[in-house]
Amino acid sequence: MRFSALVLTLTSLASLCQEADANLRLPNIFGESMVLQRDKPVCVWGWAAPDAEVNVKFAGQSKTVTSAKDGSWELKLDPMPGAAEPRPLQVTCGQEVLNIGNILVGEVWICGGQSNMEWTLRGSRDADLELAAANFPEIRFIRLPKIARLSPQDDFPVENPANPTGNWRQAVSGQVENFTAVGYYFARRLHRQLRVPVGIIDNSWGGTRAQNWCSKKTLATIPEMTPDLEKFASAHKAWIDGGGEKGAAKRLAEATAEWEKQRELAKGKGEKEPRRPNANSYRDPANGGQPGGMYNGSLMPVAKATLRGVLFYQGENNSFSTAWKPFHHTFPSVISDWRAAFNDPALPFGIIQIAGWSNRRSMEYDMNHHCNIVREIQSDTWRDTPNTGLIVTYDTNSNGSIHPGRKLPVGERAARWALAEAYGVKQAGADKPLEWRGPLFEAATFAAGRAFVTFEGGTDRGLRLDQDVDVGFVLAGKDRVFHHARARISQRKDDKKHQVEVWCDKISDPVALRYAFSNLPMGGLMNARELPAYPFRSDNWPMTPHQSTGSYQRRAR
Repeated sequence: MRFSALVLTLTSLASLCQEADANLRLPNIFGESMVLQRDKPVCVWGWAAPDAEVNVKFAGQSKTVTSAKDGSWELKLDPMPGAAEPRPLQVTCGQEVLNIGNILVGEVWICGGQSNMEWTLRGSRDADLELAAANFPEIRFIRLPKIARLSPQDDFPVENPANPTGNWRQAVSGQVENFTAVGYYFARRLHRQLRVPVGIIDNSWGGTRAQNWCSKKTLATIPEMTPDLEKFASAHKAWIDGGGEKGAAKRLAEATAEWEKQRELAKGKGEKEPRRPNANSYRDPANGGQPGGMYNGSLMPVAKATLRGVLFYQGENNSFSTAWKPFHHTFPSVISDWRAAFNDPALPFGIIQIAGWSNRRSMEYDMNHHCNIVREIQSDTWRDTPNTGLIVTYDTNSNGSIHPGRKLPVGERAARWALAEAYGVKQAGADKPLEWRGPLFEAATFAAGRAFVTFEGGTDRGLRLDQDVDVGFVLAGKDRVFHHARARISQRKDDKKHQVEVWCDKISDPVALRYAFSNLPMGGLMNARELPAYPFRSDNWPMTPHQSTGSYQRRAR
């Protein structure tokens, strides 16, 4: 062996030994091209050898901490102003050094929920324009991998530095395609208004329910969750008793062999082939969608991160069968549990109200649909929970798809809320609060065969019906049978306040009014800012969803 080759081999072996003995590590949320939160103490954490001195350098700051007995450590950088200048983060422990480059300082938000938040820019209505036009290198995003676990995790896995999942990317052509579309439009508006970098942590997972995003400790206190918790515990025990991974692999192999046999028989008879066994049915339930699973596996790995707020778009999967029953507890618990996880009891939390899908079958079907329950709980949660906002979406769906393609208005409305409430932005050229709410139901009175509806001050400026079309209003008499109604904007005589006047020729003595109540709502009631009115009802009558058991009774507020 030549001397140079020997030196190269020894150097490679030394490098491998160094890597094997390396103790210094940062969680994977820290990566090239990330954004750190401005104007707040920024938490930096990781692992090293036990009782070792760890030094962190960034933007002229140098902070030192001693790791704990288990090797964990964390410290906080002093608050920093926004900065678009890329700078490196250096972490040192003895001879070990970690360097992460191209880091900006700005506003950081986490976007959570299910498929309508997960929906990418590539799949949105305006993808044909935005993918080529995206040129916002100061907007960064990371899509977290989908991990569910029985117990809280301290990090998430990353396959490789080039994978679009688990790595920070920039909102520029060639990288932006898997950006959450809602998050993209939200970040773009914030970036333009605040003129600082924006970082989006995408922690969404299609098909999840609110209970997947709560802690198991919280879920154990919710009586309506008992059936789901017992169902999961039984399935997990059966998987363990069946031999765990080895037993599952054996059962899958046996099922596949039997399927192949039956497939050949079906072919010979000219019959339809049987369906191949689903490998997912043989996986550990603890790594799937169990209650609390996504909270443990997806949220907790980033819970020490410093951020400004949360956008959460979820509820569709609580709109099927009896999944609505625990929602009045689990949905508010998502907010309280996430605030506890991030150690910020006042963390701004934007609730994106679900849109609609499918079709309208009958008035009774519409008035009692699961979607109405979910939207109402989202609305009541907003009204009952400080430092939250509710963003309307029902008008963004043009067909029966559960995934409306128009994500731009959703992101823009969410940004209006954030700019107004989290940042205190005023209207351009005026010392007035930025408007972000549509008409918000205040009261309904009934007289002379009509309903008269008023809305909270500040939300009803320039009250109007889009193109003067009065769809979405329904009235009921004492028989509780609803009928489509007519509506117009009028003015009260006593205080000149604008109101909506509603009537129906089929009902001489109405006692209840509803608006935008349906699986797929219609309605063009808006204010001068063209922000849509929130769905509302004047009654508190029980609703009995189809394909369900029991009735929903709205809680007194």
